[in-house]
Amino acid sequence: MHVMDAIDSSEKTYQKLREQYDPVFQQLIDNIREYNPNYNEELLRKAYEFGLWAHRHQQRQSGEPYFEHCLNVALILAEMRMDSVTIAAGLLHDVVEDTGYTNEEIEEEFGPQIALLVDGVTKITEVSGRKRLSRESRQAETFRKMLLSMARDLRVIIIKFADRLHNMRTLEHVPAKSRMRIAIETRDVYGPLANRFGMARVKSELEDLAFKYFDNKSFVELKKRINQKKEAREAYLAKIIAPIETELKTHNINATVYGRPKHLYSIYRKIHIRNKPFEEIYDLLAIRIIVQKVEECYYVLGLVHNLYTPVYERFKDYIAMPKINGYQSLHTTLVDKEGHMVEVQIRTEPMHNIAEMGIAAHWRYKEGIPDRKKDDVEQQLGWVRQLLDQFKGKEMVDAQDFLESLKIDLYQDETFVFTPQGDVIRMPLDSTPVDFAFQVHTNIGMHCIGAKVNGKIVPLKHKLHSGDLVEIITSANQHPNQDWLIFVRTSKARHHIRKYLREVQFEHSIKLGEEIITKYFRRFKLKVSEDKLEESAKKLNFDNVKNLKAAVGRGEVSIEKIFSSISDAKPKEQKESLLQRILSRNRNQSAIQVQGMDNIMVHLGKCCQPVPGDDILGYITRGKGVTIHRSTCPNMQSLIDKKDRTIPVNWTVEVEEEFKVQLSILGEDRKNLIRDITQALANHNINILNLDIRSKDKLATGKIIVEVKNLPHLTRVINAISKCKGILSVERVEPASRKRTV
Repeated sequence: MHVMDAIDSSEKTYQKLREQYDPVFQQLIDNIREYNPNYNEELLRKAYEFGLWAHRHQQRQSGEPYFEHCLNVALILAEMRMDSVTIAAGLLHDVVEDTGYTNEEIEEEFGPQIALLVDGVTKITEVSGRKRLSRESRQAETFRKMLLSMARDLRVIIIKFADRLHNMRTLEHVPAKSRMRIAIETRDVYGPLANRFGMARVKSELEDLAFKYFDNKSFVELKKRINQKKEAREAYLAKIIAPIETELKTHNINATVYGRPKHLYSIYRKIHIRNKPFEEIYDLLAIRIIVQKVEECYYVLGLVHNLYTPVYERFKDYIAMPKINGYQSLHTTLVDKEGHMVEVQIRTEPMHNIAEMGIAAHWRYKEGIPDRKKDDVEQQLGWVRQLLDQFKGKEMVDAQDFLESLKIDLYQDETFVFTPQGDVIRMPLDSTPVDFAFQVHTNIGMHCIGAKVNGKIVPLKHKLHSGDLVEIITSANQHPNQDWLIFVRTSKARHHIRKYLREVQFEHSIKLGEEIITKYFRRFKLKVSEDKLEESAKKLNFDNVKNLKAAVGRGEVSIEKIFSSISDAKPKEQKESLLQRILSRNRNQSAIQVQGMDNIMVHLGKCCQPVPGDDILGYITRGKGVTIHRSTCPNMQSLIDKKDRTIPVNWTVEVEEEFKVQLSILGEDRKNLIRDITQALANHNINILNLDIRSKDKLATGKIIVEVKNLPHLTRVINAISKCKGILSVERVEPASRKRTV
C-alpha cells in the first residue's frame, strides 16, 4: 500500500511538472525548428520526459524544480544552434550525477553517443574503497575526465559551457562561500577555456558574471560609470561610423558596420594591468565591419586608414595567421582628431560566426559535423590531446601539476616562430628556445644546449618573437635542470622537465638509501644480501628493492624497520675506539654548525655541492650524521616535510676551506676562448681543477670545476667567466661524479 502511494505521489508530481514545463519545451522545439528543419523531435521529447521524471523530486537552492536548470541548458544550446544529440544530452546532463540512474542505463535508452556526452560532464565523486580525494584533486580529476571525453567528442565542452553559463546566471541562490569559489573557478578556467575554443560570446558573459561575485564593489562601480556615459558613447560611435559607412557605399562594398562597448571584465583588466584610471582608458569601444569576401577585408582596411590615423604597432592580421582557436579577423586601432582611440575589427560573415561561437559554429544547421570542418575540429583538439598525453596513465595525485598545466595552456597570447624548414610553431608569448625545442620534439627539448635565432646564437632563456627563425643545437650530454623551470612558458616543456627532475631525484634517493643501509649494517658488523632486502621490501609493502632504498633515502622508512623485518635480534652497537673518537672530533671542525648539537658528524650533499653563503638545511641520516643540502636542492624538496629529520644548520665564518663547484659553460666558438677563460680566473686567483670545452656547430660547450671559498666567491667566478667575449651563459650544475667534494 505504501509503495502504491509513493508511485501515485511520483506520478502526480511528474504530471504537475509536465503542466509547468511542456510550454517551455514546445518553445525549445520551435527555436530548434527555425535553424534546423531536420531536427529529431522524437529523441528530444524522449530526453525531456526521461530527465523530467528522473529529477521530479529534486529542487535547486532557489526552491525551483531542478529540471528548470536542465531545460535552460537545452535552451542555451539551442541559442548556439546545436544539433539534436547535443541538446538531448543537455536535457539529461545531470541525471547520472544527481539521480539514481547510471550511465549504463542512459546508454541503453539513448545510445553510446549521448551516454558519452552525459558521462563527460558528470563530476568525479568519492568512490567506495578508494583513497579520499581532496577538493583540488577531485576538481583536477573531473577536468581531466572532461578533457578525455572532449577529445572523443568536442560537444562535451559545449554542454559544459551551457551548464556553467546557467549556473552563473543563477549564482545568487548559492551560499556566499561557494559563490566565491565558483566565480573564481569560472574566471580562471571556464572563461579562458571558452576563449581557447573561440567562443567569445560565452567567454564574455562568463567573465562578467564571475566579476560580479569575486569583486562586486568594482563591478557595480564600473557598470555605473559605463551606464552614465551610455548616450555619449553611442553618439561617439555614430560619429566615427558615419564616415566609414559613406566610404564603403562610395566603393560599392556591401557591409554591416556597428559599434559595441567591450565587456566589463576586459575593461576592469585594462584598468588594473595598465594601472590607469577609468577616465584614461580610451579604447573601451570597438567597431566591427562585416564584409562578404576575404579580399574585401584588406580593401576596407585601406579605406579606414585613409579616414583615420592608424596606430601601426597595434595592427594584427589574424586572417593570414589565425589564432590557435580558429579566430580570424583584421584588427587595427584608429585615432580620431581629438586623440581618442577606437579598435576596428574587419571580417567576413563566416569569420564572424567562428569568432562569436567558435567550435560550436561547426555544428550549426547540421545533424552532425560536415566533413570539411573536421580538420578545424582536429586542430582545436590538438592542445587537449597533448595535455592529456603528458598525464597519460597517471593517478591524479599531482592535482596541482595538472591544473597548472591546464591553466598555462589556457592563458596565452601567441607567438609564431619558424623552423629552418619553414614550418610554423605556435607558442605562448615570451616563449624561449627550450619551449620551441619541446614543441618540435621531446627528445630535442631534453638535450637542447643552445639555439640560433635568425642566424645568431642566443642563450636558452632568450625570449622569442613572432617571425623568428629558430634552430636548436643539441648535445647528448645535456639534460634539463631546475633553472629551466624559471623561464619556460609551455606546459609541455614544464611537464617533461619536472618528470626528468623527479627521475633524477629518485635515482639520488636510491643511492642515498643504499649508502644509509650499507653503513648501518657495517656499523654493527653485519652483512645484508639483496635477497634479504627483497624479503624486507615485500614485508614493508614495496614493489621492489629500488623503491625500498629510495624510501630510506627520502626518510620515509627508518633503517631500524628494515633491520626488524630481516632479523628478530637487536643490533649490538660497536664501541667507538679512542682513535675513531679523535678522528670524528676532527671531522666535526668543519664550516657547518648544527643547531643545538655538538660533536656530530656532518658532510656536504654530493647532489648539490653547497658552498658557504648558500641557504642550507641539514638532514639527519642515522649512522651517517647530518647531510647538508642547499635548500633548493631537488633531493631536499622531497625531504623537507620530514620535520623530525630536518634540522637548521649554519655556516661558520672561522673555518677557511675550499669547496669544489662545477659550472656549465655555453658560448660562441672562437680562437683563444679557453685562454681567455683561464686568464680571467687566474686574475681572481681561482684554482681550476678540471676544464673540458668542446666545439660543435660554432658553439662552445663544456664544464669547469673550480675551488671557491663561499657564495660571494663563486659569484665572482661566474661573473669573471661571463665577461669573456662570446660567453652566453654560465650555470652552476650538479657534479658529474660521485667523488667527495670537500
